[in-house]
Amino acid sequence: MGELIHFVHQSLDGFIEGPNGEFDWPRMDSELSAYSQELMSGDAVFLYGRVVWEMMSSFWPQAEQHSTHEHDLAFAPLWRKASKVVVSRTLEKADWDARVISENVVEELTALKRSSSRLLLFGGSVLASFLTERGVIDEYQVFVHPVILGGGKPLFQEQSHRVGLELVESRTFGSQVVLLRHRREDPRG
Repeated sequence: MGELIHFVHQSLDGFIEGPNGEFDWPRMDSELSAYSQELMSGDAVFLYGRVVWEMMSSFWPQAEQHSTHEHDLAFAPLWRKASKVVVSRTLEKADWDARVISENVVEELTALKRSSSRLLLFGGSVLASFLTERGVIDEYQVFVHPVILGGGKPLFQEQSHRVGLELVESRTFGSQVVLLRHRREDPRG
């Protein structure tokens, strides 16, 4: 059975976007870019909530026209090639080899985990919180960037219960970004 990994960038003060929706602060050096490309290679399925999907699908299909950054040029072809799933109650269809799931989300994603090695949930707090609440996310890869945003969208929304995690790796990249990799604790011990 595959895994669902939440892959997200956050500020030191716990936000995934700034007070005005800014996402211009992540530091993507060549080391972090290589790490993310390795994680995203193979038969990984990219998973998004509607808001993050709209941001991603407005940039990555033509990223080479908007950016000359090494990471962007390497990631754009991976993004276009990857299978993608968008979880949304309002979106009816999505382009770029994306499938929309609007009902039975937990069951649909659990079935997808059985047929792929990795589902990678990119960013977003609404879908991440929903899936955390239901025990669907297996691993959290949180990249803490050396910036304090002073407000914005928090990494997680309020949860109804505590979720135990185990730190399985911490790593500092050359850009001073720190990876905190946690796995969900097995409730059976």
